[in-house]
Amino acid sequence: MTGRVEVLGVGVDPVDRAGLIRAIDGLVDEHARDGRTRVVAYANVHVLNTACRDERLRAFLNRADLCYCDGNGVVLGARWLGQHLPERMTGADWIWDLAARCEGRRKLFWLGGRPGVAAMAAIKLRERHPGLLVDTEHGFHDHYDPVVRRVNESGAHVLLVGMGTPFQERWLSRHLPALRVPVAWVTGATADFVSGTVSRGPAWLHHDYEWLARLFTEPRRLWKRYLLGNGAFALRVARQRYRRSTSGL
Repeated sequence: MTGRVEVLGVGVDPVDRAGLIRAIDGLVDEHARDGRTRVVAYANVHVLNTACRDERLRAFLNRADLCYCDGNGVVLGARWLGQHLPERMTGADWIWDLAARCEGRRKLFWLGGRPGVAAMAAIKLRERHPGLLVDTEHGFHDHYDPVVRRVNESGAHVLLVGMGTPFQERWLSRHLPALRVPVAWVTGATADFVSGTVSRGPAWLHHDYEWLARLFTEPRRLWKRYLLGNGAFALRVARQRYRRSTSGL
């Protein structure tokens, strides 16, 4: 896509939630013309902080066919830089839109998480969308070649890869040449939330303070990511803004 908003060296597509789901149809159609797997990624504060230290991750995000905003912190960061992102879209929200769009039309393959998590998430989706086709596989394997073969043989149109950043992006970079699925989409912990394995925290925090809701549910694991990471992100954006102002851009 064109017209990306650059935040900390990563281009983020200014797409809204409805546009995100529509774009998937377009990417599937493009694959039918040339056979190349399209990559969909997301950018939130944690991902962008990690990309500042991980050149391979940064390159992966910038090569993605679509990289959308997954955090209000990135919306705010873009605003500080004089740019605009329409909204943030978390997987636990858009997955239901994707299921509705694909029901009776497209097949999904959900890969990642501990054994049983993706399968339970698929059950939850089918409870609301009984005509949805979803194959699943957990993310803990010593060798992934058989998993890639299963994905290719499944007839899936969209592969959802949920292993957490930066592992899911590294996995996809490594196996992308062997994949024959039209769209490969990294999805983070979406299966954990949809399956109910992990709570999203208080619902009233989801829209504006998703990070605080997650911190509320998993403080010991996530306190560094959010309490230190948010500050580090703000400082990095401030530095980028300063460099732009002094360079006259």
